[in-house]
Amino acid sequence: MYQTLYRKYRPLNLDEVVGQQVIVKTLKNAILNNQLSHAYLFTGPRGTGKTSMAKLLAKALNCEEGLGHQCNHCSNLNDTTPCNECVNCTQNLNQPVDIIEIDAASNNGVDEIRELKSKVNLVPTINKYKVYIIDEVHMLTTGAFNAL
Repeated sequence: MYQTLYRKYRPLNLDEVVGQQVIVKTLKNAILNNQLSHAYLFTGPRGTGKTSMAKLLAKALNCEEGLGHQCNHCSNLNDTTPCNECVNCTQNLNQPVDIIEIDAASNNGVDEIRELKSKVNLVPTINKYKVYIIDEVHMLTTGAFNAL
């Protein structure tokens, strides 16, 4: 089965990201110091890893082992790398329940944003955090931006 290059070579954790050392360090420090913001805006040209970084951040935050867990393979304290073995990590590879990715190019109206806002108040089903990734947000209509 054919798989696109960006899916085939998508990093599985923050340590595997290439060419974005500044943002990786910033996100790792935010996680380690428990100084997370309620929203992150990833910008840049096409193919620079904006969606990948958002998915990796969501995965690191929701790992059951928790941040700062002991690595099974060595004796090092593993601060920001997900275990890739727990239910949340393996579920995130397929179809995550509490990590919602919205394509704003096709869901760009006020009604879609209102529906999104009505679901935000619900607690996460399985994970620690509920994460919304709004891809192509610049495609939202003016009314949708105002509703958001």
